[in-house]
Amino acid sequence: MLHSFRGTDAKSAQAFRISPQDTNYFAILFDKEQDQIENIFVIEIFKVGGATPPNEHATAHEFFYVLHGEGIARCDGKERALKKGDALLLAPGNEHLIRNTGTSKLYTLTVMTPNEGFAELIRGGEPVELDQEDLCILSGATGSETA
Repeated sequence: MLHSFRGTDAKSAQAFRISPQDTNYFAILFDKEQDQIENIFVIEIFKVGGATPPNEHATAHEFFYVLHGEGIARCDGKERALKKGDALLLAPGNEHLIRNTGTSKLYTLTVMTPNEGFAELIRGGEPVELDQEDLCILSGATGSETA
């Protein structure tokens, strides 16, 4: 059975930070536990100045689509600026990181295919409460709209 997530469900999204010191966290849209699928879809949220630790995946491709904010992607020593509307696909076996270089939070739709234990890693972290800004981005609210 496939579960759906709509923008109006933003307040019910489960969110986690993998480690207490991490400067990014994840709102889960679809994953193996909820949807019996072999990949994971999240909104990844980076605090101002926040970044992923350098990491790589043995078999998984990782996709990022920038929903809001600015940052840089570094892969195998090369950097690329990221802004709203940019998409990035990282192949397995390449060390990479994403860093927020903007003055507000950076939000990406992040997809890992296959999951390669990422959902379990995220769910094994500490729960995070999404703030009003997060809820507005997840719900697609703009301007004077509220989540």
